Amino acid sequence: MTSSANAVEFPRWRTDDLYASLNDPQLEQDLNGLNAEIAALETLFDELEVGKDGPSATPETLGRVLDAMNALGTRSGPLGAYLNAFVTTDSRDALAQSCMAAFVTLTLPLGPLRSRLTAWLGGLNDAQLSDLLAASETARDHEHFLRRAAQLARYQMSPPEEDLAARLRPSGAGGWAKLHGNVSSQLGGEFRGEKLPVTALRALASDPDEAVRRDAFESEIAAWKSSEVVFAAALNGVKGEEGMLARRRGFADAVAPSLLTHGIDQRTLDAMQGAAERSFPDFQRYFAAKARALGKPRLDWWDILAPVGESETEWTYGAGTEFVQRQFRGYSAGLGDFAAEAFTGEWVDAGPREGKRSGAFCMRWTRGKSRILMNHAPSLDSVSTLAHELGHGYHNARLADAEPLQRETPMTLAETASIFCETVVQNAALADAVGPERLYVLETSLMGHAQVVVDIHSRFLFERAVFERREGGDLGPQDFSDLMTWAQRETYGDALATLHPYMWAVKPHYYSLGFYNYPYTFGLLFGLGLYAQYVTARKAGTEADFQTRYDELLASTGRADALTLAARFGIDLHAPDFWEGSLDVIRGQIDAYVEAVG
Repeated sequence: MTSSANAVEFPRWRTDDLYASLNDPQLEQDLNGLNAEIAALETLFDELEVGKDGPSATPETLGRVLDAMNALGTRSGPLGAYLNAFVTTDSRDALAQSCMAAFVTLTLPLGPLRSRLTAWLGGLNDAQLSDLLAASETARDHEHFLRRAAQLARYQMSPPEEDLAARLRPSGAGGWAKLHGNVSSQLGGEFRGEKLPVTALRALASDPDEAVRRDAFESEIAAWKSSEVVFAAALNGVKGEEGMLARRRGFADAVAPSLLTHGIDQRTLDAMQGAAERSFPDFQRYFAAKARALGKPRLDWWDILAPVGESETEWTYGAGTEFVQRQFRGYSAGLGDFAAEAFTGEWVDAGPREGKRSGAFCMRWTRGKSRILMNHAPSLDSVSTLAHELGHGYHNARLADAEPLQRETPMTLAETASIFCETVVQNAALADAVGPERLYVLETSLMGHAQVVVDIHSRFLFERAVFERREGGDLGPQDFSDLMTWAQRETYGDALATLHPYMWAVKPHYYSLGFYNYPYTFGLLFGLGLYAQYVTARKAGTEADFQTRYDELLASTGRADALTLAARFGIDLHAPDFWEGSLDVIRGQIDAYVEAVG
């Protein structure tokens, strides 16, 4: 990336619709109001003796507690999002960091209160819960939340221990995660005589010139290595805390808590991962064909995101927004209108720059509104990322009428709309492509699928191994790098000559939610399965019915589990055949790619 490329003007997201600035007196007033509301909630919990040893919930007391929790969530959500909009786009902003630190401290009591609520609801037996559901509309509206609390209550420590764990988290795992985010967002490396942020170096992984990709990769590796001691300390801190809490809460292993968090069971995970592992030889055919296309015996890591084929489209951010909006409208007027609202409403912070965190995400802003962060590079892959994040925003819009406790969506289901929207865009690009353009589009699609099936599984293997090794004490930077390259070899096989030993430092997911990896695979394969049903419905002229049921599914992801929602579409998540069917779609693309390469 040259200096001129760095000078490209990308849109930044709008924040002044909430507050004029971080110095806005209204922001301080609302933070003070939130503080008072949290104190009032604590008083209410004490008054009603909410907790493990308190009196059982009644329709009246349950209604008061849930209403108060929802009101607090409605107030705190936009405040946290507003502050996050500043710290994620410029980690050097001292005022933003100070405000976020104050917000974290202010909301500290919410963790212990949530633990008390879980214990209180977990104390209900089946008969008591049935009576509550019969007598209370509020209970019926929150039935999934109540049943989920009963599950979680089985794995709680004593109330004082849960209280202590929640209050220590900001200075424990939360603090380590913050350190990783701040250091990685300010990290940079020398590239051909100029200093570039690591986000810009990683963006060069899609440059058509191998020499550029290789030099950027080497500079990136050197940058991560320069701070490896910091990142190793952070990862030890995060995984050490998570592993200890999993044991103290009675989980069989470190994966088990993630199953509860992500809303699936072990049978679903086993069926999905078994199908994924059986697809690795097919992906290795893709990698071998890509190496041939690049004129190499084997790929190096810096080739994974390399473009293959040629595109007549210059995938600038502007061209990408027009394409995405057009294809979304081809699916439905509602989805097209949503994309238009996101772009005209300035929801997207699009370009890489110093101090901005890497990757992409979508966060809820206000009811039905979102904000999207990405680091755009001129490629169809980046346009697919935009579609992916807009899918999350569309999901948020479908949840707009739900209360905060009713829209708590596990990550597995949270990836449904994003994958679906990404598939809409990629399939549209493929439909009109011929010759070198078709190969380019196939490459873009398979490159993303390989990341979500092959690379994601390497991340799962790595994280599981880290938890196992961490029980014996701290791991050093080399230990993490060795485990990372082992995990990559387990999934990529011999397809790659060069691996990425510092991927454990690159991915912020390792420093936040446990096993923030396999839900992406779930989302991809579940989304592909739903999209296949949409194609069938479109051929039959029943796409309107599908679209209605699909929107209802998105609106229900906080009110039912994955097995239940999948069953509405005739999908059995325990059946390997379903996962194989989705992977067969990808296998078909691999066959077409191999044939096109020759």
